[in-house]
Amino acid sequence: MPRPHFVGADSTFSHWLEALRVRQWSKNVLVFLPALLAHRIFESPILRQSILAFISFSLCAASVYIVNDLLDLQADRRHPRKRERAFASGRLAPRSGALAAFALLIAALSVALLLGGRFVAVLVAYYVVTWAYSTLLKRVALIDVLTLAALYVARIVAGSVATSIPLSLWFLAFCVFMFLSLGILKRYTELNEAARAGTVLIGDRGYAVADLPLLLTLGVAAGYCAVVVVALYISSADAVLLYRHRETLWLVCPLVLYWVSRVWLLATRGEMADDPVVFATSDWTSLVVLALILGIGIASI
Repeated sequence: MPRPHFVGADSTFSHWLEALRVRQWSKNVLVFLPALLAHRIFESPILRQSILAFISFSLCAASVYIVNDLLDLQADRRHPRKRERAFASGRLAPRSGALAAFALLIAALSVALLLGGRFVAVLVAYYVVTWAYSTLLKRVALIDVLTLAALYVARIVAGSVATSIPLSLWFLAFCVFMFLSLGILKRYTELNEAARAGTVLIGDRGYAVADLPLLLTLGVAAGYCAVVVVALYISSADAVLLYRHRETLWLVCPLVLYWVSRVWLLATRGEMADDPVVFATSDWTSLVVLALILGIGIASI
């Protein structure tokens, strides 16, 4: 395959938006969850701090995405879809990407400083772990999906630190199991795609097509464990403090069960996008389920 020719004239605004993965920033909405679940999201200081946390993490994530693309440049050029990315296709120059990644990181840290040293520490830890993931951990089977789950949870911890709202251990347990399921789902999707293309291994990711049944079992089990955590929380004394009609919350369980089962069904059919979180933000069924869960939560207060 000929090496792409990098020309600055093609570095359009839309190419930069693609490189920054603006659609992926939807993951950073997780920083709002501590305030939302504590029923304090509409308090002005809390909302302001959550917004700043979202901005900081989005800038940091954009920097990470560019770095990942630069590190995976050669592999992306061999991938049937990823070779169309801005850097792999030659529409943006790697040097410009490196400068942009550095500038975005500085901007993220500048916003983080407005939220205090603890938030800066969480952001730096997130950035370090993403570097470790990009350079090493993504090549180690199972460790990679555990790391992905930890990076999702880090956003929620950041929201808690930014607003000084303590995190519920119930909520943390739910997030660990749910994001582990989604992390495995992401890897399962890639491996399933490779299997359909007749490939035995997916690059240097540490998985083989023969691992598909195990990943399916682990992923569904983790998702169902998240539902069990919700059921246990509803029965706990902690739920009494926040919800006057906590019995209504039982309706959340079948909705989450349905959603987890559905995304895994789509994955086995080869109909799942690479990132399940981004998929959920553009999938009408997922959005309806989310709206119903929010409505049930409000009705339970």
